[in-house]
Amino acid sequence: MRDLARRHGPVMLLRLGEVPTLVVSSPEAAREVMKTHDMLFATRPLNSTMSVLTNGGRDIVFAPYGDHWRQLRKIAVLELLSPGRVLSFRAIREEEVAAMLHDVADAAAAARPVELHACLSVVVSNITVRAVMGDYRFKQREEFIRALHHSQKLAAGFNPADLWPSSRLAGWLSGGLRRAKEIRATGNGILDTIIRERLERTTEGGGGENKDHHLVDVLLSMHKEGRLDMDAVKNIIFVIFSAGSETTVIEWAMAELMRNPEAMRKATAEVRRALEARGSVEEHALGELPYLHLVIREVLRLHAPTPLLIPRECREPCQVLGYDVPRGTQVFVNAWAIARDERYWPDAPEEFRPERFEGEGAVDFRGNDFSFLPFGSGRRMCPGMAFGLAIIELTLASLLFHFDWEVLPGAAGELDMAEVFGLAARRKADLPLRPVLR
Repeated sequence: MRDLARRHGPVMLLRLGEVPTLVVSSPEAAREVMKTHDMLFATRPLNSTMSVLTNGGRDIVFAPYGDHWRQLRKIAVLELLSPGRVLSFRAIREEEVAAMLHDVADAAAAARPVELHACLSVVVSNITVRAVMGDYRFKQREEFIRALHHSQKLAAGFNPADLWPSSRLAGWLSGGLRRAKEIRATGNGILDTIIRERLERTTEGGGGENKDHHLVDVLLSMHKEGRLDMDAVKNIIFVIFSAGSETTVIEWAMAELMRNPEAMRKATAEVRRALEARGSVEEHALGELPYLHLVIREVLRLHAPTPLLIPRECREPCQVLGYDVPRGTQVFVNAWAIARDERYWPDAPEEFRPERFEGEGAVDFRGNDFSFLPFGSGRRMCPGMAFGLAIIELTLASLLFHFDWEVLPGAAGELDMAEVFGLAARRKADLPLRPVLR
């Protein structure tokens, strides 16, 4: 996409199968889509696969623009993922990170490498499940996590039924729709069981003092009040589990630090110097780590969680940088290409340099600087940013505080930094590293 944009310009109208698709690859074009004409591009394309997975767009991510989406967005921003709610999960984050550190310390004592993807998947999914449920030891957990991972792969798009929506043959031959229906049935069945057991405990008076503290309780209270139907409750839970279980940013951060020893030295020294007296990483002290936050920004620049963002759809004919955009056009914002464009990032944009974000006028990622859009911007900006960042900061700081890290013998050369194509920018290769307890 970036190479095509360099040849044909920052606004390209492509046809993916039968689907007209606009790809924008400059901050100016992104600003027009997500700010100037934000209302016109505020809806999502709902292809066949996503229609099945989201029960016709009943979740917050892929819901078409309208009253239902506005209600979900308000609930997410003000109640489910508000700063206060995210802060209330601090103890959960600290407990689960401490459990992870114990496992890594056992590996270090046995001189055993740690495969970071597997390690991080456990801690991140545990935090998310406990934030939603209060307890991660529910039946069919592994089956549910597998369903989440399969749904994320299908959500990347480019399934034949989505590319040729008018073709019955494409739909019939595509295994994607069948898998989507199976995943939906599996997820709904597990969520029905979870919700039924939760309601039974509440009816029996077993809700305890944490009633309405966990997200499932908040959602069930809204259902009882008539604010949400049960389909919406299940879709919201599914989306939070899915988005909240991503480990890509932490994995990329460790990979980039291993490839850049000077940045690793600075980040490690800062964490240990600032927190040495405490003996551990406490979340309220993370504000004392400015260089670590520069590292996270640089990782988000080079490895945006969703490189093309979640696609939008044009609701009415309009223009982007003077080019006509027909109604119904699918729109991708190539945040990956924008963040590596030397016109806006002149200091070696392909290299990992956290120092580029130093200074008061540094570019930020909260949706106001259109050269840096890891979480999007405008009405459809990611509402779970604070929830994700809290996990990233605590986990990364803890790994650096307690351990030195080494590549395995025979792997001292360049780490494999290839990405797997999909909705999220995951690493293609595993990341086995040897922890050394300091």
